[in-house]
Amino acid sequence: MITAEQVKELREKTGAGMMDCKKVLTETNGDEEKAIELLRERGIAKAAKKSDRIAAEGLVTTYVTNDHKVGVVVEVNAETDFVAKNEEFKNFVADVAKQIADKNPKTVEELLAQTSIVETDKTLQDVLTNKIATIGENMSIRRFERFESTGLVESYIHGEGKIGVLVELEGGDSNLAKDICMQIAAARPEYLDREAVPADRVEHEMEILKAQAVNEGKPEAVAEKIVQGRLGKFYGEICLVEQDFVKDPDQKVGKLVEAKGAKIIRFARFEKGEGLQKREENFAEEVAKQING
Repeated sequence: MITAEQVKELREKTGAGMMDCKKVLTETNGDEEKAIELLRERGIAKAAKKSDRIAAEGLVTTYVTNDHKVGVVVEVNAETDFVAKNEEFKNFVADVAKQIADKNPKTVEELLAQTSIVETDKTLQDVLTNKIATIGENMSIRRFERFESTGLVESYIHGEGKIGVLVELEGGDSNLAKDICMQIAAARPEYLDREAVPADRVEHEMEILKAQAVNEGKPEAVAEKIVQGRLGKFYGEICLVEQDFVKDPDQKVGKLVEAKGAKIIRFARFEKGEGLQKREENFAEEVAKQING
């Protein structure tokens, strides 16, 4: 007879579901070590089956070295927000960020093929697969950015891992860099400055602005001038250095940084799940599916 206490202990040790724990304990006549082996064997197979499930929740996290010369922002996805609050998952994401800082992979594929800095007898892919098996949800390392600088790298996390920002400055200090990170999180700039905006994006915007002016009844020559004026507002929305500073809207970000004797080199802003399809199932439906097998 398998007791509830045995099931509970196995669940705590492996992170597997209660029904799975009860099943393997029954099959192994209560032998916990054999049950753990069986879960691991089946868990990896189970992880493979989960690979086609949508993982649009999860965490964005950052890591900056003590000397502020290397910084990382990374997004690791899971299927539900519940898992994003799981300490094991959060620790895994933090370890991934540190690995990127230490080992400098160029792609997610290269990262996954590296030896884990935590479990040195496994690749990071093996560690991820085991996490999928024990936590019970599909997970994926979606993307990362790594900055290495002779200046200063700083980061900011908003909303318990909803948004992560990384910025590199030449000159300035950590307080200024933090302010710029918060600006990026709040104002969602797409580009650093006008020079970074693709020409086709500008041309498309000019066509829209000209059509607006013509529709307002403005003559062609006047419409052209109006377009140039309104283009400034367009740049002011999408270019970081031309945005109004959130702490002082009368000041532009670029002027603020310049006054501090600094220069923004680059930035990265990750928002959890942006561009991914969200899972539509609700919890009750998921439970019903498991019960019905």
